[in-house]
Amino acid sequence: MTVFFRVEELSKSYPGVKANDEITFGMDAGEIHALLGENGSGKSTLVKTVYGLIRPDSGQMILRDKPYAPASPNVARSQGIAMVFQHFSLFDALTVSENISLGMHRPPSPRRLGEQIRRTGENYGLFLNPEQRIGDLSVGERQRVEIVRCLLQEPKLLIMDEPTSVLTPQEVDILFATLRKLSDEGTSILYISHKLEEIRSLCHHATILRAGKVVATCNPHQKSARQLAEMMVGSSFTAPERAGDGSAGEPLLEIRNLATSAVSDFGTSLREVTLAVRRGEILGVAGIAGNGQEELVAALSGEAPASSGEILMGGVDLGRASPDARRQAGLLTAPEERIGHAAAADMSLTENAFMTGCARMKLARHGIIDWTAARKFADRVIAEFDVRTTGPDSTASSLSGGNLQKFVIGREILQGPMVLVVNQPTWGVDASAAAAIRQALLDLAASGTAVIAISQDLDELIEISTRISVLNEGTTSNARPVGELSREEIGMLMGGSHDLPRPEGAHA
Repeated sequence: MTVFFRVEELSKSYPGVKANDEITFGMDAGEIHALLGENGSGKSTLVKTVYGLIRPDSGQMILRDKPYAPASPNVARSQGIAMVFQHFSLFDALTVSENISLGMHRPPSPRRLGEQIRRTGENYGLFLNPEQRIGDLSVGERQRVEIVRCLLQEPKLLIMDEPTSVLTPQEVDILFATLRKLSDEGTSILYISHKLEEIRSLCHHATILRAGKVVATCNPHQKSARQLAEMMVGSSFTAPERAGDGSAGEPLLEIRNLATSAVSDFGTSLREVTLAVRRGEILGVAGIAGNGQEELVAALSGEAPASSGEILMGGVDLGRASPDARRQAGLLTAPEERIGHAAAADMSLTENAFMTGCARMKLARHGIIDWTAARKFADRVIAEFDVRTTGPDSTASSLSGGNLQKFVIGREILQGPMVLVVNQPTWGVDASAAAAIRQALLDLAASGTAVIAISQDLDELIEISTRISVLNEGTTSNARPVGELSREEIGMLMGGSHDLPRPEGAHA
């Protein structure tokens, strides 16, 4: 193989931070190369530079032995560079074919484009119906659309940002088979993921970034996941550990036959959701995005009323209670969307701490906000959850994704919930921050709180959960002890299989 792409001493600065600091690395033709680092390490800035979204301050890129300096993504695509972003850029109301045509400079006729989509999909195991609406597709199928759109450009370098964060194990296998086939055909792949076992399985080489600098390169096959994590954070890495004996007490929250309407035209209505979470346990709820997760959190938080069913705490039905009343009763929630839902971007951390902690932390008296108490609460969250920030006056938008997530989770935990519902607790968060959040949830459960953890990350749920239920098309499977389920079985349920037969002699 020959060196296909090289970055030499690439630097990019923003006010107060050097995002990329003289980064140098190279890729061979057909190589799958991992780019690793914590949130804020410079990965996003680097790949956006490669794709033409950002202009570097200094340094150079070499593509096929020639200088490469794309002024825009269009230029990058014309040079054979394609990118599948972590957040899909698709229009739900349009078809697969219509979405793909929007990204093409000179799209062919609809009939010819449909034939190209089918042929490319069949060639790489990414089967798609060109006439199907995006809003009717699963998350895995939507990712196929993004990949096929890139493959129609016949790329020589494909950038993938967290491509498996919303896939079942079976869909991950299909994706990896596709990537290995592309590699065998000579396509280079720059692969970003926080899932280190994936890196070890898939990638030929890895470049590790820390604080904008390259701190190590390695063959990930020759490293353990722990070693890779320690290279990323620059110190020893502690995996989450369970506290206590793992036994659970009485049910603190019972959900009986809950039904709600979808939160959007392409959402999923809940139907007869029945779950119970007990004192001291973490009940994991697995599922592919778009199967009712947002609706479940909205129904439990009180943001959206249930059309039928019961939400019982201590024998009291909270189904008609306001969000504030539920918080007062001890039912707290942390939604998936950090900016805009869990936190207000342009408000300070003190203001964001006040918004959900007002009642339980007594941050207002006689209708007057006690800003001193609110600031102390924000300071406590920052200190106890190692939130990297200049202080409580910093805006939420100034924090990296991992640090904001630690703040959001810490803000809810320090309010002493009886029941905590968290949606995607570590989505898009680096290994160090993810371990800290998971440990905090385990410690919270050990203290007697009942936790519902909704996640698409099966490794996460298997690591922290006592029992696991799967949410598919708006309904839940029977919750089973985590030791009774394999990743493959959970993946089957996520993909739409009916409840798996309970092993003989197993208990609920």
